[in-house]
Amino acid sequence: MATKDVKHIGLRVSPEVHNKLRYLATYEGRTINGQVQYLILQCIRDFEKEHGPIDLEEPS
Repeated sequence: MATKDVKHIGLRVSPEVHNKLRYLATYEGRTINGQVQYLILQCIRDFEKEHGPIDLEEPS
């Protein structure tokens, strides 16, 4: 995936959440960014498993 194909999102979290996320990421051998991406993809997989594929052509 080329850098220009990656979207940036800002995320504000409390210091406690940040520290716990960093702990989890380190435990899993990921960066914080990698851990957040993993969690987002897991959420999408869980949603699609229950509700079917998300149709990006359909207006939200």
